[in-house]
Amino acid sequence: KMHHFKTLSAYLQYLGLPQPEHPMLSVFSAIGDGFLPCPKESSPPIINDCYTISFKKIVQGELNYGRTKYDFNNGALFFIAPRQVLQWDSSVVFEQKGFSINFHEDFIKGTELAHQIKKYGFFSYSANEALHLSPKEEKQIEAIVENIDLEYQNNQDEFSKEIIISQLSTLLKYANRFYERQFINRKALLNDLLEQFNQQLVNYFDSGQMQDKGIPSIEQIAERLSVSQRYLSDTLKKETGKTSTEHLQFFLIDEAKNILLDPNKTISEVAYALGFEYPHYFSRLFKKKEGISPSEYRDKYKLN
Repeated sequence: KMHHFKTLSAYLQYLGLPQPEHPMLSVFSAIGDGFLPCPKESSPPIINDCYTISFKKIVQGELNYGRTKYDFNNGALFFIAPRQVLQWDSSVVFEQKGFSINFHEDFIKGTELAHQIKKYGFFSYSANEALHLSPKEEKQIEAIVENIDLEYQNNQDEFSKEIIISQLSTLLKYANRFYERQFINRKALLNDLLEQFNQQLVNYFDSGQMQDKGIPSIEQIAERLSVSQRYLSDTLKKETGKTSTEHLQFFLIDEAKNILLDPNKTISEVAYALGFEYPHYFSRLFKKKEGISPSEYRDKYKLN
């Protein structure tokens, strides 16, 4: 049975970490000379109701976040949203530098940040798409964390929470900017991602799986590419202006045009070959994308 921690203190207690100064917020920071407390050696899959923003270096081993294994040697910032599945084993060795901020989702309830945070895709990425910071970016993030840590350690007053939340919001805005940079730097990889995406569809179609098992979901394609569905969609949208679903539809229409040129196949057969369960779904999509129905297309391009 999956273990679900509903409070921050129960989660920290499970990790074997000190109890928080605030019931809904904890800050561990080892910027400078401090050391991060080491969490427990291994853990079966667990979920909790907190957000986590961590900057860590994993010296060896890997951490599972969702269904993705994550290993990194240089410092990486990673983001965990409430109720995401986490798991790690005893082979993981964290370098004891960095920071970890955990806050319960109720900590930001009713604030502007509660709306903003939902828009940040990086909270739901598979963790192998963590944010790799340059030394300069690392310094900028550390400065914000020091401010949060100061407020957290001080005798908290009526302003503390507001100040901490605004600092958290700033931290996430920087993270968003740095992710953009990472996307741009990985442009070559991104073109590659679209090619791989299409290649998966070609393999799927050529091997007859589309006809047998139906059109693959974006999630299935992402899984074969070892990226998360959200990352695949965000990346394709950012680079091409089209969603992953649109790219899937382009592929289907493209193949449809080839098959439609075979006069011996009925429109239904074309639809089934492409994995559509119902031919009218196929006809509707074709007409929506091409402006004419499959049979009109066939008449128009009939080989004389």
